[in-house]
Amino acid sequence: MFNKTTAISFIILFIAVIFICEPSFAANRSEVLTGVTTARRMVINHNIQQAKQRAVSDALKVALQNAFATLVSRQVFASNLDYFYGQVLSHTSDYIITYRVLGGIENKGHYLVGVESKVDLKLLAKTLTNARILNANQDKPVILLFIMEKIPSDLLPRYWWGNNPIPYQSLAEQIIIDKMIQDRFIVTGNGDERPDPSFYNIIFKSIYDIAAAKDLGKEMKADMIVFGKAISSEAINRMGGEKAFNAKINLEGYNLETGEKVVISQVQAVVKSDMDQEGNINAIVKAAHLSALDLTEKIDTYWTQNLRKEHAFDVRIEGDNFLSRFIALKQRFKQMPGIENMQPKEMGSNYAVMQVFYKGKSSQFANAVMLKTFDSFGLEISDIIDDLVFIKFIEKEQPFLFDDSQNTTEPVKAN
Repeated sequence: MFNKTTAISFIILFIAVIFICEPSFAANRSEVLTGVTTARRMVINHNIQQAKQRAVSDALKVALQNAFATLVSRQVFASNLDYFYGQVLSHTSDYIITYRVLGGIENKGHYLVGVESKVDLKLLAKTLTNARILNANQDKPVILLFIMEKIPSDLLPRYWWGNNPIPYQSLAEQIIIDKMIQDRFIVTGNGDERPDPSFYNIIFKSIYDIAAAKDLGKEMKADMIVFGKAISSEAINRMGGEKAFNAKINLEGYNLETGEKVVISQVQAVVKSDMDQEGNINAIVKAAHLSALDLTEKIDTYWTQNLRKEHAFDVRIEGDNFLSRFIALKQRFKQMPGIENMQPKEMGSNYAVMQVFYKGKSSQFANAVMLKTFDSFGLEISDIIDDLVFIKFIEKEQPFLFDDSQNTTEPVKAN
């Protein structure tokens, strides 16, 4: 039964384990987050075991929330809560490497637990990168590919989207994806992670429905989609008495922000072979390598030109201890290669407005600024629109932990 001595012992154990666990996290911060979280659940119908299980599940969710908070800024955290709760927190067990229950007590109709856990930060970072929430390659677009493929032995083209998709193992698409990843593009929705259009209430009227493909690309937070086909056939001409096989890959790239077609890639390849199946496959593979080179070069050229156009926008800066912090921040601005010019527009005792001419969009500027760190203060970017970025100086704080142990709502099904 719960008493004061038990409660004090539990609290001491909780605090001690926090301090014990922190160094292990610091030693391997990029891979694993180790820590302690607490939670409580109401005991219903005297079922203590059920309350304990659900409390443990809640504590693990808090650990995953803590991990999310260590990987992103407060602004990014707040603006992506819907994705985190809907797509990440519902699969908490995927990110928990190990855990153990440090202790548990029953108190006033609730069961309280303390849980030590290790969260897979690497896997979480991959999930957030694929969702374009965490993106280390700001100068490369996120791309979703729709490449149908057909060789003569196929009755119908193979594809993964639309109605009644044919089982899809595209040689051409995989070769192109591998090349894009090698060139630091982010390719979403490939492999086992292909999105289900029906999940987003998107209906393809046909496999050639580019409008639906654009809608799906936006749902996947892609910057561009690449749509097209890879087809091979036996050529009429022969090569030294052997059969010749011809492959064509025609692709089109669309900027999802404008909806415009911005890239066209068309390549052909010919191979010779004594065997029809082998000849068609080899032709597709050869064309795919050529297509990958052509497509990545054209997308890279377009994307660089598109993103690195000079934009002018205002940057409003405010906060406590303003003057010294503003001088420090302005000095960092001068070190940013994308800034072409800065001009003061307004200046007050605790705020300033600067017009910035930057080779890139305001969102890119904000991303670059968030990488800047200062010894005595931090930065919070609360608004980013085309013509304004709002920056506020904030006091440096210790890393915060989420604790929903005060939650007294009705129990929900635990993962």
